This record gives sequence, C-alpha cells and structure tokens, in this order.
Amino acid sequence: MLKNIIFFYLFTSLTVFGQKRQTQEDITYDAIDYLVANPSLKGIQNLNTIEANFWKNQNKKSKEGLLSIVVLNCNKAYFENKFGKTSQAISSYEKAWKIYQTYQLTDYDIVEYCLKPLGNLYTTIGDYDNAENTIKHYYFIANSEKNESNKIAAIINLSNVYQSSGKNKQAIELLENTLNTTKLSSIQKGMILNNLGNNYVVNAKETTFDSKNYYKAEDSYEKAILLLKNNNNQSEALSNCYRNLASLNGERSDFNKANTYFEKAKTLFLSSKNHGVRAIAKLHYEEALLLYKQRKLDQANQSIQLVYQTLIPLYHNQKRIIPLQNSLYAETLLLDALDLQADIYNLQNQPKKALQVYTLCFPIEESMSNLLLFENSKIINQIRMSNRTEKCIAIYANLYKKESKISYIEKAFQLAERTKSGVLKSELSKNKNASKKEKQKIQELQFWNNEILKEQQKGDLANIYKINKAIKKQNETMLLLKELQKKNTPLKVESIDLNALYSKLESDDAMMIYYFSGYENMYYFVLGGEQNQKIALNSFSNDAHYTVHFWQFISYFNDANAIINDIKGYNHFGKIAYDKLHLPHNTFNKNLVIIPDGLLHFLPFEALITKESNTTNFEKMHYLLHDFNIGYNNSASFYLNAKPFCPKEKTVLGIFPVFEKTNYALTYSKTELQSIRTNFKGHFFKNDSATFQNLKNNASAYSILHLSTHASAGDIETPASIKFYDREVLYSELYHLNINPNLVVLSACETGIGKLYKSEGAMSVARGFQFAGAQNLLFSLWKVNDYTTAVFMGDFYKYVKQNDSYFEANTKAKLDFLKNKNISNAKKSPYYWAAFVYYGSLENKEKNNYVLLGFVIIAILIGGFLLFKLIAKRIKKEKIKSKKKKHR
Repeated sequence: MLKNIIFFYLFTSLTVFGQKRQTQEDITYDAIDYLVANPSLKGIQNLNTIEANFWKNQNKKSKEGLLSIVVLNCNKAYFENKFGKTSQAISSYEKAWKIYQTYQLTDYDIVEYCLKPLGNLYTTIGDYDNAENTIKHYYFIANSEKNESNKIAAIINLSNVYQSSGKNKQAIELLENTLNTTKLSSIQKGMILNNLGNNYVVNAKETTFDSKNYYKAEDSYEKAILLLKNNNNQSEALSNCYRNLASLNGERSDFNKANTYFEKAKTLFLSSKNHGVRAIAKLHYEEALLLYKQRKLDQANQSIQLVYQTLIPLYHNQKRIIPLQNSLYAETLLLDALDLQADIYNLQNQPKKALQVYTLCFPIEESMSNLLLFENSKIINQIRMSNRTEKCIAIYANLYKKESKISYIEKAFQLAERTKSGVLKSELSKNKNASKKEKQKIQELQFWNNEILKEQQKGDLANIYKINKAIKKQNETMLLLKELQKKNTPLKVESIDLNALYSKLESDDAMMIYYFSGYENMYYFVLGGEQNQKIALNSFSNDAHYTVHFWQFISYFNDANAIINDIKGYNHFGKIAYDKLHLPHNTFNKNLVIIPDGLLHFLPFEALITKESNTTNFEKMHYLLHDFNIGYNNSASFYLNAKPFCPKEKTVLGIFPVFEKTNYALTYSKTELQSIRTNFKGHFFKNDSATFQNLKNNASAYSILHLSTHASAGDIETPASIKFYDREVLYSELYHLNINPNLVVLSACETGIGKLYKSEGAMSVARGFQFAGAQNLLFSLWKVNDYTTAVFMGDFYKYVKQNDSYFEANTKAKLDFLKNKNISNAKKSPYYWAAFVYYGSLENKEKNNYVLLGFVIIAILIGGFLLFKLIAKRIKKEKIKSKKKKHR
C-alpha cells in the first residue's frame, strides 16, 4: 500500500527540475490514469478529493477544467459500479451529465461514457422512467449524429427497460421491427435476438405458459449463438445466450439440458476478464436458482452464500448464513438472493427462518423506493414488495393454525398495510415535509412527464423533437430535485396502531373487511364486530376459475341494458359473487368499511345480492345496501388517520361545463347545479367559465368541490382524464392542485376507473384528487346516466344539508332512489344508483362537535351546580360556627 502511495505521489508531482507547473486538469487526468492503471477504493476516494479541490478553487472555471471533471466522474462511476457501489455510480454519472449540460461542453463522447451506462444502472435499480428517458435521449443524439452503433445499443437497452417494467409487447414489437427494417452487423443481430428470446419467455409466462413462445425463444437464442460464435471478444454475450437457454430449459424441467447450457455459460464467462462484482454475483445467483428448481437445496444455499460474499463487504468475517441487516444496501440482486434463500427455508419446513430472511428485504425495498422519483417506477417496486408480502401472509396464516397466536394475524395485517396504497401514502407524507423549492421541482417534473405523455399519444403524428426537448428538460429537473432531496431524511414506514384501529371501528359502530390480492390467493382480514377476537384472517382462491364470478357480476355494469335484459341472471350472479367474497353478516354493526384490492376496486359491493329471488321489481331485491351503510377506503391507515376539517359553513365550488349545443351535452347537469345552489352557498362555474384554471384558482377556498362533467378511464396506453370546458386534463395533472377540501364529488363517468395496480389501486381521476389532498370522495365506477345522476345528487345534498355524514348521505340517497315513485322500475336497476362509491371518513365531524359541545355545556352546568351547592354548604357551616362562637 505504501509503495502504491509513493508511486502515485511520483506520478502526479512536479519533481522534475524546470518542468512547467501542472494545471488543475493535468492533475485530474493524472489521477484518472492512475485509477485506471490501479483500480481501488482508495483511488476513487482520491478522485473525490481532487474534485473537491477543483470546486474550492475560486478562479474562473475553464471549459477544459470542467470537462476534466466530467471525465473524472464518468471514470469514477465506472469503477464504483465495478466495486458494487451502484447508487454512488449513478450519482457520479448524473453529476457528469449535469455539468456537461449546464456548461454546454463538447469534445467528449457523453453517450458512450455516461448516458449508456447511466441508463443501464437506472434499469438495474428499477428506476425505469429515468432509464427510458435517458435511453430515448441518447437515441435522439445518435440519430442526429447518424451514429448507427449507438442507435442499436439504445434499442437493445430500451427493450430491457420495457421487459423489466411490464411493457413486454412493446419490447417485442421494437426488437422485431428493428430486425426487419434495419441493416445490422452479425453482433448487433445476435444481441437483438438474445433480447427477443428473453421477451418471448416473459410473454409465455404471461399467457399461461404458452409453449409457442417458448419455442420462439429457443429459436432466437440458438440463432444468436450462431451469429456471436463467429466473432472474437463476444464470450460474455455468448455466455448470456447459454445462460438464457439454461433458464428456459429449467422452466421446462429439462435439467440435463439446463445444466449443460449453464456449464458452457460459466466457462465462457470465466474465460473473459474484468468482470464487475455485480456480474459475478449474478452468475452465482442464476446457478442458485437453477439448483433450487432441481430441489438441490443445500447446493443452492452455497451459491447464495457466494452472492453475499461477492456483494457484501466483510461478509466472510460475519460467519453467518443470514446477513446482518446493517450490512445490506439498495441492490436488486441482493433482494433476489434473499428471496430465494427464504423460499429454500420454506421448502425445508423452516417457516420462522423464512420470515427472518423475508424481513431483511423490506428495508432494502424502502431504500430503493427512496431513490426513485417517478410514480410508475415506485409502483413497480411496490408490486415486487407485494409479492413477497403474500408469501409472508401465507406463512403467518399457517403458523396461526398451528399455534393459535393472534399476534401472527396482526403481523400479517401490518405487512399487508405496508403495501396498501404505499406510493400514495409516501407521496402525501413527502409533500407535507417538502420545501417550497422542492415542491416546485416536483411539479415541474410532473409537468414535463405529462408533456411527453401527451405528445406520445399522437402516435405517428408525434413530434420527436418536442418529445426530446421535454425529456431533456425533465432530466435537468430530475437532477436538480435529487440534489434538493439529498438533505432529506429517508421516510420510514410506520406500523399502524391496531388498538387505535379497533377503538375507532367500535366508536364508528363499524366492521372492516380488508382484502389483499395475491397471485395465488385473495386474503381477507375481518376487524371488529361480534367475534371473540378483534381480527381474523382467511383466504379464497385468486385464480381465473374463482375470480370469473366477480367478472361476471361486474360485466352487468358495462352498459345500461345488461341488467334489464337478464334480471334473473343478475340476481343469480350477484348472490354467487356475494357468497364468494365471504362478507360478514350484519348481526351487530350498522356500518361496513371495505378496503378493496385488485379487481375488487371495480366491484360495487352495495349492489351485491344477499338473498336470491325471482322478483323483477328492483326495489324489492335483497341488496347488501339494506344490511349496511357501506364506505370504502384505500388503506386502514387512511381510515384511521383521516382528519376532515369542520367548516363553520359548508360551501361548494361547482364546475359545470354542461357542453350545451354539442354532441356530449349534459342537459340534466343544470338541474344538478340548481339543486346544490338552492341549498348551499358557493361559487358555481358553468359553460365556458367551467375551466381548469378556475378550479385551480378557487379550489382552496371551499369545503366541497363538485365537478359535473365528462371523464374517461382511459386504456392501457391512454391515462384516465376529466373534461373541463376548455380542455381535457390527465389524472396526474391534478396531483399538484392546492386543495384541502372536506369532500370532492366527481359527478362524471368512470372517475374511479383507470389502469389497475395490485395494492396501489386504479390510476383514476379520483386518485388525482386524493394525491392533491382530498380525503373524502364520492366517485363513479362506470358510465353514469345524466338524468339519474342529477336525481341521486339532489338527494345526496339534501341529506348533507340536514347534517348527515357524507357516508350516510350516500346510503340514504341510494335507498331514496329505489323508493322514488317518479322513477320507473327500469331506471331503478342497480346500473343507475350503484355507480357512486364513497371513500373516506365515516364520522360526521359537525355532528360529533355539536354532541361534544353539548356534553361540554352539560358538564359546565353540572359543575356549576355542584360548585354552587359546595359554596352554599360552606356558607352554612360558617354560619353555624359563628353562632357557636357567640354562645361561648
């Protein structure tokens, strides 16, 4: 070590007599050359010192000096990545890119040495939005410079992002199109075929193990091998092809072939040099996975130990089979290894050891989530956490059956609650603590994200230059935001206070049924009620054969005539869905809180049939609506911690575009407006004044926001949106409204529908308002009728005016709708009254406050009366004493 230090000193000093004094950039490049020649963590630290000295220098920074710092950070990042310091490597690449852009530097291949590896590292940590934006940006640069090599590299790397982020079909389309339309070298073609094979495998799994896709994958890998075999220096690429063939045959349980391919891959990998620690660890992990599939569990565990030894510093010294929590860090490969080790313990019938290992994973996931800025990437990260949570819940359920300890069910509930709307919860928490500047940058980031999305939706008419400009602006904003957030303390997920939850349910006279949607089972917790224990856990199958019953019921709400044309079928399938959901019977509580998950987000529980009958009279059918007042929420903690403010007077901000004299006019929206205006003070924008800007400018001043308009759930490619008179607004454009309403009413179609994510819920218009701060919402699950919506809303606001809680007003308005003599039987179909669901608090704060005030007044009167009696008694005693003194 001393020898190296002396060598470096001689290498960088000015000891040669008469030599011209070195410039700052000379010192920088010398230090870089030394690190390249002698890679070490000490060398990386030395680069940090040199950079710090550069920025301390008060002299004007030359472009040459700044470029030397860009080169320094790119080299530093390269070696940080080699030594397994992924997050540090990302920071260094980001710094290089920021300096290069800010000072408009040139004469350096920023794509090759910075953007390519940065995009790949983003993919590695699950930051898919940043990865996609970075890759698209350097594709644009490569296209402008007519650099075909970089264009193909961008296509391959972009397909990796698509594959990892659930856009598998887009990846296949991109790769197949490139093979068919682009002139490629044999190496490029081999790389693309290898990637294409990976995507066929993913597609096969998503289509219930479609064997055709497996054969297509195998064919792609074999063609890739033939192309890459004829080229020198492609041993690592060839190794990847053989590893993929090994994995494919492992899926088919053809282990002879799988092991043969893996040995070839391993030999090729080890024959090439200069592998980073992550690449070595990945090979060990894939070997462990293949051994696990063959149920060679001890050997699999040995390979997992090699993963730990490679990725965790000083792991040898720990002399442990399970790593220490404080030795772990944000790394997807560590998570994969830990998950596999836990699965092994599960197979070995060691459930408590499996739980011990799974428990190590959750803080890593949280660390990774704190590194991410984009909602989509965070949700994908959470889905991975949700999959692990399902395994833990299954273990806790089995342990409870064996040991009858209620603590197992409570621990399972706590884990389920961590994932429930986890992204929404963390973002709301962050926004509370964010600085003004931070909030501004978050808003800018979302703005550019929306601009990219809106332009991409134009398809072939999209302006590629406009998209690239927006991507560049988004990247700049992202880097500035990361700088601001470096100072923030990472958010920790707090456990829910179960005793407080039990107490709140009791005071609300409510039960809670809480669903958790897993791949294999739908778990459901029942809290409160008459049961001897305060919490229970059960499950039912979540496979296609079971869930088809829920889809059959939901399909009756696809159009207005589906129920009318099959009333008997609706009765029948409504009862089946009710039974399959295992809802509690109403024997004690009048209120029911439902925390849905998965497809249950789209199911109108109030309209379920509790008792099948032959009646065609909708008013006389047996709905769950008759058994309970029903409210929903995204999570138990939202229900527990809801703090709706109590306005002295309820005031309404109304948005009524009406769209008169157009093909989508809302004629009865004017009736709805008049009904609300009669009962409540407020500001009502109609026709051309019902703009998005008027909502933004006025929303913070009113306790109720009412939007009577058109909305759309969107589709896989198109996000949910809501119409104002002047424009259509994406759900994510609502995120940064300055609102804190007591209630948001979305009197429009499909406002609770959007792209659905397990645990997180639907990316809907309602979510947009929740993100902006709304805690109590009334929104729709399908396309609603203009006339019947106006009738329902009239009754709803009538009860709100009478000071009923929003929760109760929703139930009473539905019951009134069914009893209304002016509405025909056909219009009393559940299609017309069950669309609107209420998410939020059950409490009526005003009523509770009046009751509390009453108690306070009574307490004061009683206290005053007792005090009066006490004083009177004392006066009487004093008089008696006085009389006694006189007699003496």
